Amino acid sequence: MSQASNESFYTDKAAIRASFDAAAHSYDAAAVLQREVADRMAERLDYIKVQPLMVLDAGCGTGYMGKTLQARYPDAQLIELDLAPAMLKVARAKHAGGFKQLFNRLRGRQPVQICGDIEALPLADASVDLIWSSLTLQWCNTPDAAFREFTRVLKPGGLLMFSTLGPDTLKELRAAFAGIDGNSHVNQFIDMHDLGDALVHGGLSTPVMDMEMLTMTYADVRGVMDDLKGIGAHNLTHGRRQGMMGKTAWQKVLAQYEAFRRDGVLPCSYEVVYGHAWKPEAKPATTLPDGRQIIEFRPRSSSS
Repeated sequence: MSQASNESFYTDKAAIRASFDAAAHSYDAAAVLQREVADRMAERLDYIKVQPLMVLDAGCGTGYMGKTLQARYPDAQLIELDLAPAMLKVARAKHAGGFKQLFNRLRGRQPVQICGDIEALPLADASVDLIWSSLTLQWCNTPDAAFREFTRVLKPGGLLMFSTLGPDTLKELRAAFAGIDGNSHVNQFIDMHDLGDALVHGGLSTPVMDMEMLTMTYADVRGVMDDLKGIGAHNLTHGRRQGMMGKTAWQKVLAQYEAFRRDGVLPCSYEVVYGHAWKPEAKPATTLPDGRQIIEFRPRSSSS
């Protein structure tokens, strides 16, 4: 399929920022899945030995993981980055008050909040030891750009750890909207194998990927839609419908979703993809017998 035919499924960055700004104060009440995924990611850090001095939470949302990352890496400076300013305000408030936060301020380790896009990070080259990014990459139309940026800001030997959503996410909702009209109604998600390829193309090495299906259950379709809106994750593609859906069309959506009801509840599936990869260590220069060094330069690959 050509790029032009895919563009209606691309996410609208301005709409994403506005949506998450609007959802900032309702987010924590609805973000059950987001917390579960972050907790499961955090368990994986038990098996990876790193001692970072600079940690980037890329797509921090309301800052759920901030205190966990600080507790795990007490000597590290935490940077919380998000596209939505209102999310960062909520994250900053979570660090206010308490003895630990006073201690962090005194020792210059108070978390820093930065408003920015993971596809164009406002950070210096080779400045970060660990990038943590939970359920953010799915908002990128081309994750390759984000992976290139992650590689750029990581120090040699630095670690990227992330989670995102795969193509079977919201499969029931997608089926419910099938045949309704020609508009995009559900966000599209990228396959795990394509993400693995993008990691390598972005300059990261030894990627490890795995996936699991998590299912939320609801009494009705309205509950599904309300939760998605509550976390700012409703349909934000360029090809989304701009006006209200008619009553007849909505009744068809409800009927098609009802076909998935089991044991009195409606499922909402999430294909959660986990991954981590490293920035390669810098290759040492070759030293000649007379002390001169040979440094190998390779031409940059031309971008397509």
